Amino acid sequence: MAPSSKRIGRIFIYVAIIGVLAVAVIFLLMRNAGTTTEPVAEIVVPQTETVDIVITTQKIGRGGEITADALTTIPYPKQDFIEGVFFLRAADVVGKWAKSDIEAHTPLTGDMIVSTLSGSYAAFQVPKGMVAVTIPISDRLSFVGYAPEAGDHINLIVTLLMIEMDSDFQSKLPNASLPLGGPGPTIPEKLPDSLTVYTFNLPETAISQGKIQYDATMNQPIYVVPTESQRPRVVSQTLLQDVLVLNVGDFKTQTSSNGTEAVAIPGIVNEAEPATVATTAVASVVLPDTITLVVAPQDAVTLTYLTYVGARFTLALRAPGDDQRIITQAGTLQFLLDQYNIPLPTKLPYGIEPRIDVLELPGQYQYILPTPTPES
Repeated sequence: MAPSSKRIGRIFIYVAIIGVLAVAVIFLLMRNAGTTTEPVAEIVVPQTETVDIVITTQKIGRGGEITADALTTIPYPKQDFIEGVFFLRAADVVGKWAKSDIEAHTPLTGDMIVSTLSGSYAAFQVPKGMVAVTIPISDRLSFVGYAPEAGDHINLIVTLLMIEMDSDFQSKLPNASLPLGGPGPTIPEKLPDSLTVYTFNLPETAISQGKIQYDATMNQPIYVVPTESQRPRVVSQTLLQDVLVLNVGDFKTQTSSNGTEAVAIPGIVNEAEPATVATTAVASVVLPDTITLVVAPQDAVTLTYLTYVGARFTLALRAPGDDQRIITQAGTLQFLLDQYNIPLPTKLPYGIEPRIDVLELPGQYQYILPTPTPES
């Protein structure tokens, strides 16, 4: 009896669950049936009216002529367009010159170009606030083997010879001295009542002024004079960094290896004239002796002064895009010994033969063996 009651209870539970699910389904169907779907409104994008304006397709340098292949046109919103600011046709710009550097994809405006190129082309390459100054080139060692060209950036090193001078005479030390003699026998015939005149006998040649030194061996002071004139002291230092090279050589002459000259080459040209001399054209290289740099106005004054006082300039070529500034130490003999740990050679009782007083570059020094003395 009990099992039957349990079975009947489960049936009632199942029926109740099914009834609840059916009611829920009917409720959802009725809810969806009462909901109406509204149509989605179409978004209308307003059409913007445009005007074609002229832009650059490549970079045009300061003072460069504007050509048709460097220009194109793009649409520009008419509502932002201001009459007279932009160019509408490339033909209105072709043949004019850039007032300053113009990057690629830049809309051209009237203040970027000039109709006539007044003055030199070099002046257009000098940025505002800067000036161009020319300095001499000494040799290939000071000019990086003639590698720098216009547009490169360099460091400029200056080398000076420093000497000690007499501030009164403005002459190189040591001074020359003249010993004074006793009164001479000649006295003027007429003298003022309160004036006595003495004449002195002066030697014809001056003697280099020395100094007193005490000699401990002889236990007495001695007068020492120099054996040679004062040796200048050399100092080198970086003067300017990241300097633009405007030009190498003269602007009005050809300084590159474009010139040619005929050189005779002996040889047989044909069988009829076997002694004919053939000629061939070879490139003649004209090495520059000046370089023009773009510097600040004060630096131009400094370079002018150093040029006239005989300073030597050395160029150091920089890598493209390298604009960092590095503080350098001045190069002197004392700095060389301290920085690189170079000792002063010790005086030894032996040495190297042959005697060498001047350092020669490799290939210039030739050692000649002495001629042997014949034995008697």
